[in-house]
Amino acid sequence: MKKKHRKILEAIFLRPTSANIQWRDIESLFTALGAEISEREGSRIAVVLFGEIRIFHRPHPSPNTDKGAVASIRNWLKQYGVCP
Repeated sequence: MKKKHRKILEAIFLRPTSANIQWRDIESLFTALGAEISEREGSRIAVVLFGEIRIFHRPHPSPNTDKGAVASIRNWLKQYGVCP
């Protein structure tokens, strides 16, 4: 994992939950972890990682991910032992 991805991972695990993580950075982290990302209807994407499919909504018009989505991603990664 590159230094950039480690910084994103640290931001996801930061307390209190950050509301200024850009979605494209989270998608980049997923790809670095080996995920397959596919487009869904509207602004949704499917992320296949750890043998699971998770559906996320790309934020718009702001590029920043909301706190609820960051917390959800944190819990999912923590469940599979991915920590900074």
